[in-house]
Amino acid sequence: MSLKSTIALDAMGGDFGPSEIVPAALFALEKHNALHLLLVGKEELVLNVLEKHNATGHERIKIIHAPEVVEMHESPSQALRNKKESSMRVAIELVRDGEAAACVSAGNTGALMATSRFVLKMLPGMDRPAICTTLPGKNGHTHVLDLGANVDSSSEQLFQFAIMGAELASAVEGKENPTIALLNVGEEEIKGNDRVKQAATLLAESHLNYTGFVEGTDLYTGDVDVIVCDGFVGNIALKASEGLAEFLRHHATVQFKSSLYAKFAAMVAMPVLKALKQKIDPKQYNGASLLGLRGIVIKSHGGADHISFATAIDEAIIEVENNVPEKINAKLEQLLIDRQSL
Repeated sequence: MSLKSTIALDAMGGDFGPSEIVPAALFALEKHNALHLLLVGKEELVLNVLEKHNATGHERIKIIHAPEVVEMHESPSQALRNKKESSMRVAIELVRDGEAAACVSAGNTGALMATSRFVLKMLPGMDRPAICTTLPGKNGHTHVLDLGANVDSSSEQLFQFAIMGAELASAVEGKENPTIALLNVGEEEIKGNDRVKQAATLLAESHLNYTGFVEGTDLYTGDVDVIVCDGFVGNIALKASEGLAEFLRHHATVQFKSSLYAKFAAMVAMPVLKALKQKIDPKQYNGASLLGLRGIVIKSHGGADHISFATAIDEAIIEVENNVPEKINAKLEQLLIDRQSL
């Protein structure tokens, strides 16, 4: 069993635990013939779900017993102090100890971030990890970070986030020189707070492909490969987007059921509606990367079903195959050398 083909899953994390994560594991194994999975959690519960799916004794699944669970409401400090045998922590430790190439969890975001940072440590020169995910756009898609790991970031940290995002986009998309922008209250250079302006200066002086400021309306254009912001701004933007998507889905459903004519119109429009749903379906974009760590950790949405969680496993596989942490580290080292030579 190759390390690069082995991924640890926090089987107890999220809103549904093994009932969705075990089917996600089986779905991923069907899709990836070389994949091996370590299911970390309460052994009896995991075995029960495997039995329901006639998968007991699957040759590419190994159960790692972990007696504790980090609850979704627990604080990161409580999880670190009191849950040293949690499924989340054990899964991350498997990455640290070289028994798995990546960890995927749908558990408590704060606890996952804190535990990952404590167990795996940061890459040299990186101050803080950042949460990065992909958003769909009119002209492709965009990697956006930070989405909530750091509510207050310095200009230097925003610069580091740009390095992380660019290397992820380069590895995943195969783009040699991905474009980078800073999320701001306007595109003009005079706008924004001092930290954003200073970050712009750092990026402009680097060899990164920095294109300038963008506004919130640019999040879904797909015109930029990477958009950087602090976690306070990024999380609000993401949650506002999710709320708007739900608002539109709700009212479209209500309107199409409002009359016989509306129901007929819905039938006629069904191919277009299905295509739109496929384009914006969160299941297609589940799996946020915790960048800046000495290992790969992927955060799945807590309410993910098995198809959506399997998408997060796909993201882990891509990052493992492309050695994302190593590439981030190498890029940072090169940029530091470039700075010193100026």
